[in-house]
Amino acid sequence: MGFKSDIEIAQETKLNPIEEVAQSIGISRKDLELYGDYKAKVNYNLLEEMKNKPDGKLILVTAINPTPAGEGKTTTTVGLGDALHRLGKKTMIALREPSLGPVFGVKGGAAGGGYAQVVPMEDINLHFTGDFHAIGAANNLLAAMIDNHIWQGNTLDIDPRRITWKRCVDMNDRQLRFIVNGLGGKANGSPREDGFDITVASEIMAILCLSKNIDDLKEKLRKIVIGYSRSGQPITAGQLKAEGAMAALLKDALKPNLVQTLEHTPAFVHGGPFANIAHGCNSIMATRMALKLADYVVTEAGFGADLGAEKFLDIKCRIAGLKPSAVVIVATVRALKHHGGCAKADLNTENLAALEKGLPNLLKHIENVTKKFNLPAVVAINRFPTDTEAELALVEKKCKEYGANVALSEVWAKGGEGGKVLAEEVLRLIDANKQDFKFIYPDELGLKEKIEAIAVEVYGADGVDFTPAALKELQKITEMGFGKLPVCMAKTQYSLTDDQTKLGWPKNFRISVRNVKVSAGAGFVVALTGEIMTMPGLPKVPAAEAIDVDNTGKISGLF
Repeated sequence: MGFKSDIEIAQETKLNPIEEVAQSIGISRKDLELYGDYKAKVNYNLLEEMKNKPDGKLILVTAINPTPAGEGKTTTTVGLGDALHRLGKKTMIALREPSLGPVFGVKGGAAGGGYAQVVPMEDINLHFTGDFHAIGAANNLLAAMIDNHIWQGNTLDIDPRRITWKRCVDMNDRQLRFIVNGLGGKANGSPREDGFDITVASEIMAILCLSKNIDDLKEKLRKIVIGYSRSGQPITAGQLKAEGAMAALLKDALKPNLVQTLEHTPAFVHGGPFANIAHGCNSIMATRMALKLADYVVTEAGFGADLGAEKFLDIKCRIAGLKPSAVVIVATVRALKHHGGCAKADLNTENLAALEKGLPNLLKHIENVTKKFNLPAVVAINRFPTDTEAELALVEKKCKEYGANVALSEVWAKGGEGGKVLAEEVLRLIDANKQDFKFIYPDELGLKEKIEAIAVEVYGADGVDFTPAALKELQKITEMGFGKLPVCMAKTQYSLTDDQTKLGWPKNFRISVRNVKVSAGAGFVVALTGEIMTMPGLPKVPAAEAIDVDNTGKISGLF
C-alpha cells in the first residue's frame, strides 16, 4: 500500500451529514445554520438555554517549543478526542481555524494529519464559513472610519502620527508591513504612514474569541483604543461610533462552527489567533458550549506551553472562568533531538546524546504545567517509525523523574485506536483529581511585575530588560486604568527565550521588552519582545506553489 497524503485520506472518508453529528450531542436542527452538508454554525443562544447544565471535563493539549521536525499537536488533539469517543465517552473537540497565511506559506494546512483529522479539511483550511473574512471586514471598516473622520474635519483631534490601528489581510505579505497611504491630493485623504497586520493578529480576532455573547462583543469593540489625540488622550472605536456596524459584520462569525473528525467525533473549529502574537486558542463561546454538550472536551493552545498554554491559562481561563482537568504535553523524539543540536538530516538515526541534551526543553514544560500552574500532566510522544526503544525509554525515564507519565500516541497512523493508551492515562489523571490550579500572577500585580513573573517563572529567565519606550508606555497604560489587565507576550515560538536560536532549556538569559501596547477591547496588554512581527512573509518556496484544483472542483496539494 502506497503512502497517502492527508488530503487523500480526508477525501476518501465518507462523512456523516452534519445534522447527524449535531444530533449525537443533543443539538437540534433549529439551532443549526447549514453551510452545505458537512459544516454548520450553531446558534449561540443555545448557550444561554444550557446555562444550568453541568460542565464536562476540559483537557488542554499543548507541546514543547516547535521545531522543523514537527510535533503533531493538532493531530494528537483530534486523535485523543477520537480515542475517548471509542472508549464510550461523550466527547467533543474544540480547535482554532487555520489562517490562510500559513496554509499558503511554510506550515501548510492545520486540520490534523493522517487518520486524525477534522473534515472537510479543504474547507476548514480555506474559506470555511467566512469568519476570517468577516473579521477582516470589521477591522478594515474601523480603519476606514478613522481616516474618514480625519478627512471630514477631525473633531476628535486624532493625531495621524499616533494611530495604532492597522488594516489587515489574512495572507503572509511582507510588502504590506509598512506603507504610506492617502497620496494623490486632498480628495484622496491625508497622507500618513500605515501598515497591515495578518488577520489573526487583529485585535478583532482576539475580541471575537474572548467574547461571551453578542452584548459582550459590542462592549469589547467599543473599548478598542485606535490611537491618541494630539493632547495624548486615548481615542476609542466607541467615540467613532463604529461598534454597532462592526458587530453587525461579526454576528454570524460569533457562532461556533460544527464539523466532525474522520471518525465522526463532533468538533467545534472557531476563531484562530496566533499564539506568538496573540492569545492562541479557540473561542470562549465554542469551548463553553462544548463543555455543556459533552462530558469531555479536548482543546489545544498554539505552539509550546510557554506561549499557548500560558495564555490559555492566564488569559482565557481567567476571563471565562475555566479550569482544565488535565494537560497533555506533545513531543516527538525527533523534535527533542533537534533541541539537542541534531541536524534535520540526521533525525532518523538513533542519537541518545542529542536526545538527552534536548530533553530539558520538555522537562521545563512539564515543570511549568505541574509546578507553576499546579495541573496534572501526561506527555504524549507522537511516535515515528524511526524512534528506537532506547530513545523512548530515555524519554519515559526523564519524564517520570519530573512527575509526568508518558503515553505513546500513534493516532497519525491508527486514528482513535492509536490514542487509547493516551486517553486512558488522561482519564486516570482526571479521576485522581489532583488539581489545585493557580495563575502565574494575580490581577492586582502591576503590568511590569506581571511581565517579569511570566519571564522568570514560565521562560526561566533571570529577569526582564525594558526599553525606555516600553517603560513610558507601561506607565501611560497604567494611568489610563488598564493596570489590572492580564499580559499577552509576543515572543518567538521556537525558544523559551526571545532568541529563536537558543534551543533546549537555556539558562542565564534575560527577556528584552522593546514596547508594549494595550488591547483594551480584548482585555489584555501586549508585551513585544525580540523581532516578533504581526505580518509574516512567504518563504522562498511557498506551499501555494503546490496547491491546485481540477475541473471537478477537487483540491490537491494542501498537504
